[in-house]
Amino acid sequence: MNPFIWLIVTIIDIYWWIVIAMVIMSWLLAFNVVNIHNPFVRQVSYVLARLTEPLLAPIRRFMPNLGGLDLSPIVLFVGLVFVRYLVIYYLAGV
Repeated sequence: MNPFIWLIVTIIDIYWWIVIAMVIMSWLLAFNVVNIHNPFVRQVSYVLARLTEPLLAPIRRFMPNLGGLDLSPIVLFVGLVFVRYLVIYYLAGV
């Protein structure tokens, strides 16, 4: 595999795990498993939000308000998988 394609696919995979970490952190905060007043938890939450909001915010603008249910990470997962396969298919010629 081309190293450039490998790098793009690896970045997409890492971002996938960052979004999963953000979803788990939001669940932990919502169910009061972790406390946002803890400096470490606050910093991790801040970093995850800063990394994921640039892609989640435009998705949230298009999606209807479902109350406390946020489905934008699922849409982002589908988009990431689509882009990953698109990169592999067109750039690698598979």
